[in-house]
Amino acid sequence: MQTPLELQIQTLPDNPGVYQYYDKDGKILYVGKAKNLKKRVQSYFTKNHDNYKTSVLVKKIVAIKHIVVPTETDALLLENNLIKKLQPRYNVLLRDDKTYPWICIKNERFPRIFSTRKMIKDGSEYFGPYTSFKTVHTILDLIKELYPLRTCNYDLSKANIDSGKFKVCLEYHIGNCKGPCEGYESLEHYQSQIEKIRQILKGNFKESLKDFKKLMTDLAMEMKFEEAQKIKEKIEVLENYQSRSTILNPKISNLDVFSIISDETMAYVNFLQISHGAIVRSHTLELKKKLDETNEELLELAVVELRERFHLNSREIVVPFPIDLGENIKVTVPQLGDKKQILELSERNAKYYRLDQLKQIQIVDPERHTNRIMAQMQKDLRLSVEPRHIECFDNSNIQGTNPVSACVVFKDGKPSKKDYRHFNIKTVEGPNDFASMEEVVYRRYKRMLDENQPLPQLIIIDGGKGQLSSALKSIDDLGLRGKIAIIGIAKRLEELFYPGDSAPLYLDKKSETLKVIQFLRNEAHRFGITHHRDKRSKSALTNSLESIPGIGEKTMITLMKHFKSVKRLQNADEKAISEVVGVSKAKKISDFYKNKSL
Repeated sequence: MQTPLELQIQTLPDNPGVYQYYDKDGKILYVGKAKNLKKRVQSYFTKNHDNYKTSVLVKKIVAIKHIVVPTETDALLLENNLIKKLQPRYNVLLRDDKTYPWICIKNERFPRIFSTRKMIKDGSEYFGPYTSFKTVHTILDLIKELYPLRTCNYDLSKANIDSGKFKVCLEYHIGNCKGPCEGYESLEHYQSQIEKIRQILKGNFKESLKDFKKLMTDLAMEMKFEEAQKIKEKIEVLENYQSRSTILNPKISNLDVFSIISDETMAYVNFLQISHGAIVRSHTLELKKKLDETNEELLELAVVELRERFHLNSREIVVPFPIDLGENIKVTVPQLGDKKQILELSERNAKYYRLDQLKQIQIVDPERHTNRIMAQMQKDLRLSVEPRHIECFDNSNIQGTNPVSACVVFKDGKPSKKDYRHFNIKTVEGPNDFASMEEVVYRRYKRMLDENQPLPQLIIIDGGKGQLSSALKSIDDLGLRGKIAIIGIAKRLEELFYPGDSAPLYLDKKSETLKVIQFLRNEAHRFGITHHRDKRSKSALTNSLESIPGIGEKTMITLMKHFKSVKRLQNADEKAISEVVGVSKAKKISDFYKNKSL
């Protein structure tokens, strides 16, 4: 069943990438790039198009696929690859055979360095591709100024040089070349310069920065400030350029990349096809778990399925862990380098695909989304039942004044604000968080037991082992130990503490379970601190008003409701106060604060 187009758009990520439009027959219509996929695709469907061709295109779109990439430049390069590979009907700009420029270090004795659009497999090194010729020219100009290299295409073999076959040209006489053709420059010295240039092209500038600074300093010392400024500008451009692309890499030939992301019920396998160093296809396959299969088993199954479906015949595949595919296929598990980057890109696309699906489920079938979250929390927190009803406690006080406690309630993973409760501490003197926690937990569940209310499946205490132990005393006094799960969360490292277990539990920072717990904790803190501030403000206002002769309790309550704080009352003029409590009382209050400020 095809997902509605509106839902596909609504769940797109806010990341750079490439989008692909398909018609009802599954034919590719258009390939485009975007700095923000969601905003770019939405723009097609939220405005009237003056261009007739665009209007027709939008009417034909039935399905949208996307590939997430690290940067906008990568999106531009990937768009170029896919247009040339897929030849979409509505793309015209990039359907020719032109490619983006590369910088080549020629495989020869005394190598030349130049820009080119063609890659020849003769052992030469290629760096790029670059989406801007300005960047290419800047790099080559800077290299030329730093390291004089030859530009001729002579065969500088040792025999030719020794025989005196070549003579130095104008480039040598004007200082752009050191004359290797007549043996004026050694091969070792020339190769050392090539190695420095190679590092620059890889983006490693540390070794070359000294040369850059020396050149600028020398020019400045010679009063050649304009030339020094030009060098500085070129260095700034060079430092900002993207030296290597994940999307295009001439070192990688033909291979297939597979990654897997899974949860309790589903697995998502992303596949990237690399042809001649370029990504030419991306696809994500969903697998429904039935028998608690491992990721290894699911990935093996998915690789076989995808290779058959897309008629893949590459002899090497890249995967995140070893799998068995027979002797004819080389299985690579990269730890670093170019293949590792491609694998990480695949994993990123699998994660975003999963997020898209979860967003769609949340919108279309919220009950299924809630059930999944509850099942995940039960597993992650090692609970005997799903935590459909969770309560979280937090204490608030400043220097021991106006201590309060808050209890927030979540049902099915969402706030149930009508069940939130505030507690004023009654039996504890001074700032004692442990005793305060013991009091409020006892009062909360004693009342729930007396009123025969349903108890929560999980209690969360905002604090470490001390607060958890205090809450446990009340749970034991009420005979609820073993009937309600209780844990504590420490703020600094998000550690989860369990009764009787000295070692804390650490959840994945990106897990949905931890996000729900953090939401609970933050909501308890917000609710508690708001009540504490209100109480402190009213207390300060009451204490201040009690000192004013002729102001009774009813007048104080009226003023508290209107002005909310002492500061606002002090800053109010006599006329504003008289509108609330009358002229005579307003004069007493106004005179009191005037005399107090003197």
